[in-house]
Amino acid sequence: MTSQGTMRIGEVHALLRRDHPDIELSKIRYYEDKGLVQPSRSRKGYRLYSERDVACLREAIRLANEEFVPLRVVRVRLIEQGLLTDEPIAVSNRHAARSASNVISIPVPAVSAPSNEPRSAVPTPISAAPVLRESDDLSYDNFFTTSEFLRISELEASAVNQLIALGLIVPITVANETAFTGFDVRIARAASPLVERGADIRLLGSLRRVVEREVGILEDLTQPVRTRASGGSADEAQRLVGEVASELTALRSELFARALRDYLGH
Repeated sequence: MTSQGTMRIGEVHALLRRDHPDIELSKIRYYEDKGLVQPSRSRKGYRLYSERDVACLREAIRLANEEFVPLRVVRVRLIEQGLLTDEPIAVSNRHAARSASNVISIPVPAVSAPSNEPRSAVPTPISAAPVLRESDDLSYDNFFTTSEFLRISELEASAVNQLIALGLIVPITVANETAFTGFDVRIARAASPLVERGADIRLLGSLRRVVEREVGILEDLTQPVRTRASGGSADEAQRLVGEVASELTALRSELFARALRDYLGH
């Protein structure tokens, strides 16, 4: 226990093993990667866990192991219980390394040397209005530098920073540079008309949580076809998950249409 009343990860591991003898140290780190616990850091970079963090881990383990709640939904439950703050999940170094390995064959144009600013910071000067060129490949697996993203996203840098803070846009680090995916570009362009209408961007964070809940429902519904016990191939499981996702989308669309009709008083 440190002088500030916090614990190192080894101490937390020993504490949790009293109730969960089989829990591994890697599981605690994995839960952090998934955004289920948010320990602070010492000046030397060591994780520091508060009593609230430990309570968060205990509840996450209980929900996952006893109620079999998908981890995306576990995070929502923790937020609803006040054990966790609704902040964007930071990309760990291990995840960044895996992401970097996926872009070896994708040319990433050179950008200026990285600064010491937080990753969520986007340079504010924009020399020209955003323009989408025919040569821009907006496929989901493509990557864009900060300057490219600002050019084609059709959003001001201040709006981009807000979307990053809300977790709607999730930049990663590739070769020590900030990079955005095609998903980020498409999400930014979808948000652009709302921003132009003067919508409060902060409200869009709620939409992200709605999507996370829907994915949690999808995980629950498709769990049988995604387990090894199902006996099907990985391709078959993926096909079935896609079908269920389409069916959920159709159901949500009809529910939304009815709710909108009621809202408009028709």
